[in-house]
Amino acid sequence: MHGAKDFVHDPDLCAGSDCQQLLKSSVPVYQYTRDLRNLINHKKEMMNLASHQQCSQLLHNKFVLVLGDSIQRSVYKDLVLLLQSEKYLTWNQLKSKGEMNFEQDCLVEGGCLNQMHNGTEYREVRQFQSAHHLVRFYFVTRIYNGYMQSILKDIRHGMKPDVVIVNSCIWDISRYKCNWISDYKENLNRFFEELVAILPKETLVIWSLTMPLAKRIRGGFLIPEIEHKASQLRYDVIEANFYSATLADAYSMDVLDFHFQFRFSLHHRTKDGVHWNALAHRKITSLLLQHAAQAWGVIMPCPLTVAENIEVTDQQPANGNVIRPAKGNYDRHRRAPPSKIHAPVHRHARNGFNYSPHYHFEPYYEHRHQHVMRSRHTRHHYVPYTCRRHGQHTSH
Repeated sequence: MHGAKDFVHDPDLCAGSDCQQLLKSSVPVYQYTRDLRNLINHKKEMMNLASHQQCSQLLHNKFVLVLGDSIQRSVYKDLVLLLQSEKYLTWNQLKSKGEMNFEQDCLVEGGCLNQMHNGTEYREVRQFQSAHHLVRFYFVTRIYNGYMQSILKDIRHGMKPDVVIVNSCIWDISRYKCNWISDYKENLNRFFEELVAILPKETLVIWSLTMPLAKRIRGGFLIPEIEHKASQLRYDVIEANFYSATLADAYSMDVLDFHFQFRFSLHHRTKDGVHWNALAHRKITSLLLQHAAQAWGVIMPCPLTVAENIEVTDQQPANGNVIRPAKGNYDRHRRAPPSKIHAPVHRHARNGFNYSPHYHFEPYYEHRHQHVMRSRHTRHHYVPYTCRRHGQHTSH
């Protein structure tokens, strides 16, 4: 029988004290082989996370729009946090909704400004704005209805986003109709058709597939009237993912399959069987950034950050652990919400940036992109990184 030392093929992955201690232990072979495999997989996950610098520079002068449910809200929050620092979402930040402020963003509409509830009419619009970044989030419970039409109207008459990250599934298939298939397909068609007509071709639209649900689930959307659907819902999600991915691909949109990506990361799912912890959301952000970089033909040579100085909090959701930085405090300063949604300062002043990120641009090659499920076209976009300040000259 082979021991844990025979199991290890990459010495760098076993350089940590936890792995070395496990190798020297006298536990049964099957047990320490299993534990060592878990430790190695955990280290691999930590090594493939995007850094604050990568996020900030890749999305420089970009407007990112996020549409979806509470999981998408956490996607928005982690992106906003990574744009400012290397910190991770805390347990309270993950479970909070409708708060006035989160890490320098502001609540624009709904949330605690109105009545808080778990109904299909709940609204929440958030926005983070800096000198060179704009990220906006709309909470939606249905992929196409009157409220979605109003959001599309905002896009039509307002500033066009550079990136749209969208998902709507769990509420659609559980809260409206028992026979949801035809209704969901029709609404997806309406949404995709109208979105394509509104957005310029340069906009990168990422349809993210719903992540795996547990057998036993609970959450704000799961009201007593539909609790009998809980055990079947995880299978309905797989079916809905198939329909939505097929339709999104037909409309030439990019599809990122988080259900596939997280099928072996269920230990990062929280106790309610629906939501995910901070490390999972940082991985989601990293996959989204990798996808955007690949779609834009941007090569990021600097290594991805290794998550360091992380400790487990007292509250442990399900089999996973919510993580947070071991040192440092979150910035307590908060801004008052603006009177209206507006573009970030100097968004269109593309020649005034006094740094040159180490990116270069190459053609888009699909065979490289292990995290892209479907993406058939290079997404052209302006290149702020190549612009030079006045007075600078290019040597020939």
